[in-house]
Amino acid sequence: MFDWIVGLVEWGGYVGIALLMLVENLFPPIPSELIMPLAGFSAAQGKLNVVLVVLSGTIGSVLGALAWYCLGRWLGPDRLRRFAARQGRWLALSPAEVDRAREAFARWGAPAVFAGRLVPAVRTLISVPAGIAGMDLGRFLAWTTLGTALWTAFLAGMGYLLEDRYQVIGRWVNPVSNVVVGALVLLYLYRVITFHGEEPMAKQGTR
Repeated sequence: MFDWIVGLVEWGGYVGIALLMLVENLFPPIPSELIMPLAGFSAAQGKLNVVLVVLSGTIGSVLGALAWYCLGRWLGPDRLRRFAARQGRWLALSPAEVDRAREAFARWGAPAVFAGRLVPAVRTLISVPAGIAGMDLGRFLAWTTLGTALWTAFLAGMGYLLEDRYQVIGRWVNPVSNVVVGALVLLYLYRVITFHGEEPMAKQGTR
């Protein structure tokens, strides 16, 4: 995979960077922690312009996030609520929790999207609840673009500064990604094991 990424960056330039970041958002095993530092290293060598590197990476990443947002909009709260009623344990959500999560996202959606784009492993996932909650497309794109631009600028900047040692960044970030993924898996398993479905309605008082 490493050689393929290097070859596409060298052959495709800015278009290759945008394409890689698009695919990275759709297929997370392709790491942005390698793509953008490598592009930054190419800019340090004078092969690319570092500003255009960041711009290309941001565009590709935002397009990938938009695809997940559209999936969330298609899924929608009603369809998710029906699915939760049938398969709540494996979804780890009850219909009532779907409603509460939607209300919470309506209040904190903008900072959640912005912060989520800066967290490895969460960067892709955060777009789905934004779509499910029906977050305004303009607001979603604005906050997604801002968070994504900061993330790609950080990675490209580190690659630019470290030059041929840019792979060190992956060794810094990958453990964080592993911890986040591990925590998400453990949380999901805990929810599956302890899931009780809808809370029973309060009993009516006796006559």
